[in-house]
Amino acid sequence: MDLFNNHLLSFLIWFPVLGGLVVLLTGNDRRAAAARWIALATGLITFFVSVPLWVRFQRGVPDMQFVEKTDWISRFHIEYFLGVDGISMPLVLLTTLLTVVVIVAGWEVIKVRVSQYFAAFLIMEGLMIGVFCALDGVLFYLFWEAMLIPMFLIIGVWGGANRVYAAIKFFLYTLLGSLLMLVALLYLYNAAGGSFDLLEYHSLPLTGSVQTLIFLAFFAAFAVKVPMVPVHTWLPDAHVEAPTGGSVILAAITLKMGGYGFLRLAMPIAPDAAQDLAWIVVALSLVAVVYIALVALVQRDMKKLIAYSSISHMGFVTLGFFVFNTQAMEGAVVQMISHGFVSGALFLCVGVLYDRLHSREIATYGGVIKSMPAFAFFMVFFAMANAGLPGTSGFVGEFLVILGTFSVSGFYATVAALTLIVGAAYTLWMVKRVVFGAISNPDVGSLSDLNRREFWMLGSMAVAVLILGVWPAPLLDVMESSVTHLLTHLAESKL
Repeated sequence: MDLFNNHLLSFLIWFPVLGGLVVLLTGNDRRAAAARWIALATGLITFFVSVPLWVRFQRGVPDMQFVEKTDWISRFHIEYFLGVDGISMPLVLLTTLLTVVVIVAGWEVIKVRVSQYFAAFLIMEGLMIGVFCALDGVLFYLFWEAMLIPMFLIIGVWGGANRVYAAIKFFLYTLLGSLLMLVALLYLYNAAGGSFDLLEYHSLPLTGSVQTLIFLAFFAAFAVKVPMVPVHTWLPDAHVEAPTGGSVILAAITLKMGGYGFLRLAMPIAPDAAQDLAWIVVALSLVAVVYIALVALVQRDMKKLIAYSSISHMGFVTLGFFVFNTQAMEGAVVQMISHGFVSGALFLCVGVLYDRLHSREIATYGGVIKSMPAFAFFMVFFAMANAGLPGTSGFVGEFLVILGTFSVSGFYATVAALTLIVGAAYTLWMVKRVVFGAISNPDVGSLSDLNRREFWMLGSMAVAVLILGVWPAPLLDVMESSVTHLLTHLAESKL
């Protein structure tokens, strides 16, 4: 048992990867049933094994927990170094839970190359967990880049008509941005006397100009992944062309890796530069919050609308980080978790409709509530959460970010709060035309409501959104010491 406890993070990383390889070995689509069940079993085991992270996590301790550290490539001082804190641990749990949901979502929908589809998600799950756990620079970079490959395949093989264009655009944007991160890590390796220990980099005596260059290098990688304006254009294309499962993971997990990168690398390693250049990040965040919300307002494709909504909501996240306020930063982390559930659920709702009418156009629908009342309930619920309705998780994160930002700048907070109005506008615009009104398309009148699989899939997401909305205290307690420790480090760097 101690052996398992001491290698819990390794299990969470490599077990889904191994499970994905086993799924691949099932071969062609004649064994699709075996591939599905093995994938589901792997996903469920990984999720249940991740629960002890939450149960055994020591609240009030800012240090890394569940640490694993051993030599990997001794000649270059590269270590297999893993650990989680109050910021990364909830993201690991989010990844394990949503992978199960994605497997269930594709259960009956994916009929071609079934084993490869589920294997790609399992392998990607392990690699994404690796990003959230890695504390060695080389290990972090390898996980960061490797997870692009399964997502590239998911979009390029199972996507829509322009899937190849979207997959290549996604791959090039994220790869090119990450190359500067590699340069920064190599510089830090030499500055630290030959060490890739990310925690050791926090205390390096870097000059102001060096910090600026290091921060900008990290910014290039993480801004693309978030994504921030103006390097956001890959996301709508990727979302529109990706299959439903791909869109869920893109919105719920992949974008959060960019936000996590700011907290784990850019801000603690280059604290002075992070504060000196914060105005740039805040300005771009406010542009994303307001301008992109307006762009979402004119979309006619449901997936594109939700994709632009994701960019706007992630603007809240980066804004909360870079006003250097405890409430705002905690709200930003809550927003990351909440957005994972809400946006993922909205993409699942679009997938449910697409599976029936093979259209994402808002104009195709209308009056869905008359033929699909259960579905209509869930879609309206998630839409309200997306608009920040009190009592849902969407409200908690945005409220804390605005509250914390207001104590720093009333202007920033006012501009950010405007997006709540625009967000409600584009969300209600979509709901009104899709769910309510008269049935303009005869095909809508004959739609079948949610089956049992779809009901439990959306129901589990609704429960998570509701619990986080009415009882966010456990999540806030988990992250409090880690957020406080980071802000204290940033404050002391300026003394």
